[in-house]
Amino acid sequence: MELWILFGLFTVLMLIGTPIAFCLGAASFATVLYMGLPPLVVFQRLNSGMSVFSLLAIPFFIYAGDLMVRGGIAGRIVAFAGALIGHIRGGLGQVNIAAATLFGGISGSAVAEAAAVGGLMIPQMKARGYGADYAVNVTSMAALIALLLPPSHNMIIYSISAGGQISIADLFTAGIIPGLLLALSLMITAYFVARSRGYPTEPFPGLAIAVHLGVVAIPGILLIAIIFGGVRSGVFTATESSCVAVIYALLVTVFVYRQMNWRNFVHATLGAVRTTAMVLLIIGTAAAFSWLMAYLKVPAAMIAWMNTISDNPIIILLLLNVIMLVLGTFMDMGPMIIITTPIFLPVVVAYDIDPVHFGVIMILNLGIGLNTPPVGSVQFVACAVGKITVWQAMRSIWPFYLAGVVVLGLVTYVPAISLWLPSVFK
Repeated sequence: MELWILFGLFTVLMLIGTPIAFCLGAASFATVLYMGLPPLVVFQRLNSGMSVFSLLAIPFFIYAGDLMVRGGIAGRIVAFAGALIGHIRGGLGQVNIAAATLFGGISGSAVAEAAAVGGLMIPQMKARGYGADYAVNVTSMAALIALLLPPSHNMIIYSISAGGQISIADLFTAGIIPGLLLALSLMITAYFVARSRGYPTEPFPGLAIAVHLGVVAIPGILLIAIIFGGVRSGVFTATESSCVAVIYALLVTVFVYRQMNWRNFVHATLGAVRTTAMVLLIIGTAAAFSWLMAYLKVPAAMIAWMNTISDNPIIILLLLNVIMLVLGTFMDMGPMIIITTPIFLPVVVAYDIDPVHFGVIMILNLGIGLNTPPVGSVQFVACAVGKITVWQAMRSIWPFYLAGVVVLGLVTYVPAISLWLPSVFK
């Protein structure tokens, strides 16, 4: 009965449009009351869920991303990407994906990437004759690349949800090849869709201009090397690297590009505070929800159920992927990671699947859910920028979905794609 109350109330509240943090908190509170436990347990778990030192990395990376968008770094990255590959068929679509790849290695946030790169690219694409649905779909799918590249916020959440036993540095490293593979698959898809629709290419500006734009973009792109190199080499932790990212972003935007004024600084600070408050409230309530699932032995029940279906890791991974794809369409990514990691991780460990490998699978899988209604936050942001409805975008997004699912299949069943690069740094 306790599980019916926990999941039933959560589902009902979510279906009537209650914010996800309140769905998690109310369901946990009601279940604790029914079980006769002290209600204080919920608040203790909420507080302990948010009081994790590693979580400090998330607000600082969010802040660094806001500073870089408002300080001109994102615009220079887009200009450099345009000079490199704008001459390929569907040029601005290719530029969009390349810029998302570069900016994703700085922001670590799919929503921030959709807003930043989409805000720059979608209006330009529409003005050059590209369909609004094509511009939105390229933007929203390319934004998912940020989930896999360091400094991915969600990989930090996954590590914490796994009890802090999985190296964030290994997760950062494991996501690089899958992220680049996703970028390549989206560029191929964008090429063929652009070709079928007759979209134009952009003229090559010349080697001198391309080199100049590359030099101008170097201070921003250098942050990728600082974050990854510093964490991987052990010079600083992921949390410390987020603080370095903020300081570096401020120095570049104020003293190098000189675009950061007081107004932009205040807006970036307030935006980061609002986003951080929302994210931490969700993490805290999800921690209480996850504790109740562990207390009610949901992971053990899940393993037992899976054993009745198959003992083949290939089938188990397929089943987990289907479950996550379905759940990802109804819940945002952060809460999903916190809720499902304690359930799914014991299952994959029982089948000798590497937790780092599974982390990459989960991030990519749930990332696709961010681009799927009814709770597709990245899709909503891109559609808002493109000024079209979600349903207009959904009618023509299937080639890009197919590309994402193909990469998900490769990442799932070829572990070396995720695990080879971390093994190099051992």
